[in-house]
Amino acid sequence: MINVEKINDALVISFTENSKLNVTVTQKIKSEVINVITPNSKVVLNLNGVNYIDSTGFGMLLSILRHCKNSGSKLKICNVSPEVMELIKLLQLQTVFDIKDSVDDCIKSF
Repeated sequence: MINVEKINDALVISFTENSKLNVTVTQKIKSEVINVITPNSKVVLNLNGVNYIDSTGFGMLLSILRHCKNSGSKLKICNVSPEVMELIKLLQLQTVFDIKDSVDDCIKSF
């Protein structure tokens, strides 16, 4: 469900087979992501290929963000599709998440 790659000292997490983060996949993905985050990590969630997120998907992202904050880790999100960005703005989450254009931009900004 996820692919984890280490670039410099950042964990880059991508979603392998999901274009939708919805109720059918979010619990499993959340568990996998939280299991790879160690204290004081630099974490990049690469949303490349994800074109839809429902309320459970946003709940998952917020849970991952809370887990990162509680463990002293930093979370950045990148490659957000226009459709997903519309939802993020509608929910006013653009100030909650640190959103960058690309993986490189995320890594440079840590």
